[in-house]
Amino acid sequence: MVLGKVKTLAVYFDYLNDNNVPVYSGGDSVSGRVIIEVIGEVRVKTLNITARGVAKVRWTESRNAGANTAYTQNYTEEVEYLNHSDTLIGEERDEDSTEETLTVLNTGLHEFAFSFLLPQMPLATSFEGKHGSVRYWVRAELYRPWLLPFKVKKEFTVFEHIDINTPLLLAPQAGTKDKTLCCWFCASGPISLSAKIERKGYTPGESIQIFAEVENCSSRVVVPKAALSQTQTYFAKGKARQLQQQMAALRGDTLPQGKSQSWDGKLLHIPPVSPSILDCPLIRVEYSLVVYVDIPGGLNLSLSLPLVIGTIPLHTFTNRTSSISSYCSSISWPERPEAPPSYSDLVVTEEQRWGCLERCEGSEVNEEDQGTLRAYITEFRYQPPPLYSEVDPNPEPGCGGQVVRRPDLCPSR
Repeated sequence: MVLGKVKTLAVYFDYLNDNNVPVYSGGDSVSGRVIIEVIGEVRVKTLNITARGVAKVRWTESRNAGANTAYTQNYTEEVEYLNHSDTLIGEERDEDSTEETLTVLNTGLHEFAFSFLLPQMPLATSFEGKHGSVRYWVRAELYRPWLLPFKVKKEFTVFEHIDINTPLLLAPQAGTKDKTLCCWFCASGPISLSAKIERKGYTPGESIQIFAEVENCSSRVVVPKAALSQTQTYFAKGKARQLQQQMAALRGDTLPQGKSQSWDGKLLHIPPVSPSILDCPLIRVEYSLVVYVDIPGGLNLSLSLPLVIGTIPLHTFTNRTSSISSYCSSISWPERPEAPPSYSDLVVTEEQRWGCLERCEGSEVNEEDQGTLRAYITEFRYQPPPLYSEVDPNPEPGCGGQVVRRPDLCPSR
């Protein structure tokens, strides 16, 4: 009997983004298929899949223990985010059981579906760094009698979403620094730098508008520059290892002595970079915009503005709200509102009152009603109210014809 042959074992995911990359986040359902292509008849004991998600760091440091003694210290740490397993062919049998059930696969393609849920919790974003990584994958293992297992591994991407449409990440970032250059006992004038950006949160593909002012009062020729800096920090066994690298940069014009230069929204494009990782206990990825003055023969004057690279881009209505807020802040409002008109300005004149009477005479009313209305309007002249007084203007006659004052009903007086 000629044994069959496994030609292909592959894992495919059902959900793919625009770049044909499987991308998920915490709580999502991950589904896919395991494809087996065989030639002839293949007897299979089991087909298992295992889904894992692990954050791992590793680096080494050289130590000196004496004059002629040196050793290497290893720093390794690991955190597990996902561990799921399932059997697609066959059944899990006890170790004490001697019975073995085999499944025969005939020539052709065979497809087996799988699905599982990612934990409903913050998951570390997939990342590849020099001293560590965060990886998620699905491994398929095909077991056959008397043969080594056939294994295949397929990774997928997990993003812990960061929404930049929050008040904290929409807040402007600004700073100012200055520096005086010295050569022995001679000090030249200062170099001043101020920079501002519209917000703290951005997404890959956006451009950062940089507003900066550089003034060179020194005796040297300097160059203003800006760069997007990424800082990777790895933690293991109570120690930390940090690595910085420049992701994007731009350069201003040469600035001679006694001159100044302004950047009115100079654009720095953000390349496709990993989002910020802020919640992983082993790996932390942070970003900053570094605006600095390149000083030949001296230490640079540098100003760092913190950034957060997110996954959910800026909403359109947020831009409109920011524009309205900027417009309203530019309006010069009066310090004090105008006072209302005085009561005497509202008094009706005699001409206005008689005009009202003439209009009333032309309306369809009885003569008796006209007389009553004329008397009422004539008597009511809209005069200002009388001034306040403790004396009753219409007193009741008392004993001996004296005026009786009304009792004071306000106990606070």
